[in-house]
Amino acid sequence: MNFDLVIAYLQNKLSDDLFKLGMYQCILSFLVACFVSILAIPVVIKIAELKSLMEKPGERRAHKVPTPTLGGVAIFAAILIAYFLWPSLDQTDVYRTNLSIAGMTILFFTGIKDDLVGIDPNKKIVFQVLAAMILIFFGDLRVDYLYDIMGFHHINIVVSILLTCFIFIALTNAINLIDGIDGLAAGIATIASGTFGGWFLLTNHFAMACMAFTLAGALLGFMRFNFSRTSKIFMGNTGSLIIGFMLAFFAVRFVSLNASYRYEPTAFFNAPIIAIVILIVPIFDTLRVFLVRILAGRSPFSADRNHMHHILLDNGLTHMQATAVMCIASLLNTMLFLFFHRDISNTASLLILGGMFGLYMLTSFTLKMRAMYVNTHPRRRLAVLRREIQHGLFGRRIVDYL
Repeated sequence: MNFDLVIAYLQNKLSDDLFKLGMYQCILSFLVACFVSILAIPVVIKIAELKSLMEKPGERRAHKVPTPTLGGVAIFAAILIAYFLWPSLDQTDVYRTNLSIAGMTILFFTGIKDDLVGIDPNKKIVFQVLAAMILIFFGDLRVDYLYDIMGFHHINIVVSILLTCFIFIALTNAINLIDGIDGLAAGIATIASGTFGGWFLLTNHFAMACMAFTLAGALLGFMRFNFSRTSKIFMGNTGSLIIGFMLAFFAVRFVSLNASYRYEPTAFFNAPIIAIVILIVPIFDTLRVFLVRILAGRSPFSADRNHMHHILLDNGLTHMQATAVMCIASLLNTMLFLFFHRDISNTASLLILGGMFGLYMLTSFTLKMRAMYVNTHPRRRLAVLRREIQHGLFGRRIVDYL
């Protein structure tokens, strides 16, 4: 990355009155969303306590006392209030952002039902598809250009629709899956939405930028209580579904905009790779967990304590420490890629990401073995190892510890 060009570009943008107005709007949206979230969450906590809408501790739960799970209600309210306060400065994406709110509302009520009484996983997928299709068909939002990845460029409309729908479902559920410890899903989503929002702002897509910074502000206010000891709350499926959906919206729009303006200096020729890197933690964790479950002969949707955040907790880290490790990893990967991406082709970048995923698998295996070693008495460890070798179970155990 050429810092002189970046600085010159920023100086030029700051002399543009429209850009400065858009930047102030994004800052105000961020602050208002944070403020509304902080005000709304104590009300939600009080109602949850009065109506006994609490999540009880369990084997797979990291918390020890019953905790409210309706933080997504406050996040949703904060997004709506902060976003609709201001007039739009550009008309390019206003209709799409409004459609994203329609899709988000569908998932909001889906999440509410899931948090309160539960919902069939197949029905949940159907509602996710419905929310995605609103943007795909009414908003004409699709990934239809693959930036020469593996030699692919333009793809036909059917493949484009299926690919875009898959991205929405995958990212929505990936955020849902990493929401297992305090601050992790919210922290990763804050970093991602801030990164996408910064690019939207610099390219004068103010409606998208305002929505991204609004989400970041709402999540920052939520984390104030998510880490609290006396007034803790979880975002629940309500929060994770709408957050995952909005991040998928930002990622797909980021990729499609860079394809449309790929000959302009502000466009990235490797936008899909950048989108993956920005969301590398939920993507890698979901891929790894699904792969391990399939190799172990289980359903990829079966529940277990095999996520990276569980492994970090088993190695003695606190919730805040585990969240910090994974958020720093996400931020560091994004920054390093932005600094060094210019001379790397998209195919090579994808192969590098494949190598990084292999390293991620190896790291998780090592940490799981360490957790077993630390938490088991030496004689017990030796007896278990002998029995597994005798019965041919050691290979299966390696798969489990991946």
